Amino acid sequence: MMEKVDFSVLAEKYEEMAFAQKTAAEILLSLMDLKGYEDVLDLGCGTGMLTRRIREMTSGRVVGIDPSLGMIKEAIEKSRGFNIIYEVKSAEEMDYDEEFDVIICNSVMQWFRDPDKALENCYRALRPGGRIGVQATAKKIYCPNFVEAVERVRKDERTRSVFAHFREPWFFLESEEEYVLFFERHGFKVVFSDMRALTSEHTPDEVFKIFSSGAMAGYLNQDYYDVPLTEDYISAFNEIVKEEFRKQAGSDGKVKLTFNRVFIIAVK
Repeated sequence: MMEKVDFSVLAEKYEEMAFAQKTAAEILLSLMDLKGYEDVLDLGCGTGMLTRRIREMTSGRVVGIDPSLGMIKEAIEKSRGFNIIYEVKSAEEMDYDEEFDVIICNSVMQWFRDPDKALENCYRALRPGGRIGVQATAKKIYCPNFVEAVERVRKDERTRSVFAHFREPWFFLESEEEYVLFFERHGFKVVFSDMRALTSEHTPDEVFKIFSSGAMAGYLNQDYYDVPLTEDYISAFNEIVKEEFRKQAGSDGKVKLTFNRVFIIAVK
C-alpha cells in the first residue's frame, strides 16, 4: 500500500505550492484589522506562513495549531526567532478557555471533521468581545477547474473502479446565508460575510501545484477510501488531472482558475 498523501507528506513543499491560500490569507488579514497588542490563535496554521505575518502585526501572544505533525515541524523550523508557540492539535481537540482576542482560520474550515464541535471550541477559546475571521472554500463546486478534472478521474477506465470508493472529507455550504446561520447557531454575531469567486491565471503546471497544496490531501488520502490505493492508481490519477488542466488552458497557455470562497468575521 502507498504511503497516504496527507498534509504531513505535503509539508516540505507546501509554501511553494500554496498560492491560492496565500492570496486568500491576505484578504482575510486586511478584513481582520489586527490591533498591535492582541493575543491571536492561528487555527490550522500549516507551515506558519500566516502565523509569521500575524507575529509581525501584534506584540501579544501568538499560537499556531494544526493536526498535521509534518506541518507543525515545518512551521517550527521556519519560525525560529519569531516567538510563536506551535502545537499539534485540531479544532475539535482544542480546549482553550477565553485565552484569545482573535482567532484566524484561513483555508481550514472545509477540513473540519466535526464542524459543530470545532466552532463550539472556537467560541470558548475567545474572550468576551473577541472575534474570529474565517476564509474557506465554499460550495460543492468549490473550484470548477478541480471538479472538472476529478470528474475525468471518475470516468476514466484506469481509475473509475477505485475512485468509486472515494468519500469526500470536506464541509461545504452552498450560500453565504447558510454560513452566517451556522455561526449564529453557535452564539456568534456575524459582522461581515461575503461569498465570492476569486479568479487568477496560471500555467497548467502551476494549477497542478495549487491542486497539490490542498485538494490532493483529500483525493489521494487513503483515509477517504475503503479500498487500498496503489502506485498505479495514484500515477493515473495525477496524469488524468494534469492532462485536464492542460486542456483548460486558453490560447495564451494560461488557465483561468476559479475558487468559490466565503469570508466571515464574527464576534463573541
